Amino acid sequence: MEHRVITYSRNVFLPLTTVCRNRCGYCSFRTPVQEGCLMEPMDVERDLGHGVRMGCTEALFTFGERPEDEPGFEMFIRRVGYTTILDYCEAMCRLAIRLGILPHTNAGILTYDQLEQLRPVNASMGLMLETTADLPAHASSKGKAPEVRLTMMEDAGKLRIPFTTGLLLGIGETVADREESLLAIREIHRRYRHIQEVILQNFCPKPGTPMAGFRVPDTGEICATIRMAREILPQEIAIQIAPNLIDTKKLIPCGVDDLGGVSPVTIDYVNPEHPWPAIEELRTIIGDAELRERLCIYPQFIERGWYDTGLQPLINRLAQTIKTGRG
Repeated sequence: MEHRVITYSRNVFLPLTTVCRNRCGYCSFRTPVQEGCLMEPMDVERDLGHGVRMGCTEALFTFGERPEDEPGFEMFIRRVGYTTILDYCEAMCRLAIRLGILPHTNAGILTYDQLEQLRPVNASMGLMLETTADLPAHASSKGKAPEVRLTMMEDAGKLRIPFTTGLLLGIGETVADREESLLAIREIHRRYRHIQEVILQNFCPKPGTPMAGFRVPDTGEICATIRMAREILPQEIAIQIAPNLIDTKKLIPCGVDDLGGVSPVTIDYVNPEHPWPAIEELRTIIGDAELRERLCIYPQFIERGWYDTGLQPLINRLAQTIKTGRG
């Protein structure tokens, strides 16, 4: 029997702001500009400190796309001493590094220059492609235009940023759309070799959203998509699913390599109704496979040196910690 290894990352989820210029039909993460829409620096530091004490190695920074486009947001970002959300994110990434945890930022659409700004303080970065299809779910979300997202993924490749992307399943796309999306990811990876994992994430309907009544993809449908992805994508790209969103035990045999970031500290702010499984639960979920912790930058990119040299001491220390201290 083939020995299988399933990986995961121990992370802290830090939503710097829930303000977003997009209006996706399935999203409940986005909130209006209002008090509490920005995570305060003291709260970031508190959660990072808790994460370090709990053995987390990844600080997942995420926020709504281009919140400065929303009237009134500028006041909140200036109140904490910054002019843009990217400057704030950069500063919080530096804080994470000082405290001993590696940043991974998923900030929506960024330009080449913005990616270049954040690269020195991130071990890896990400952007969900979601789909190459033009869907009603994205009709009011100019940042979800497939060509815009593919361009950012290419820019990340040009900058040698270890990158996470993925598909959101069940938002109105067809099986053919999923195949087209996976082929697009493969083509970009062939040119730049920078995609380390592809998330296949099932849509979860949220009350009060336009898509609250949409059907949720079942495990059979997700399994078929995992198998398709494994056929299309190079073996070096891990296929990831979220263990808090679907019956993971049924999907492990379909070709899953990774369970993503699992937090012992913070909730899944995008899907707060779905709690993370405990780390020990993951061992039960994966059956006879070996559970192995990883960093947010995969080993092959550490070996290539695809990170800012300033991160090297922390990467080396955390890699050694998970190799010798945890499994």
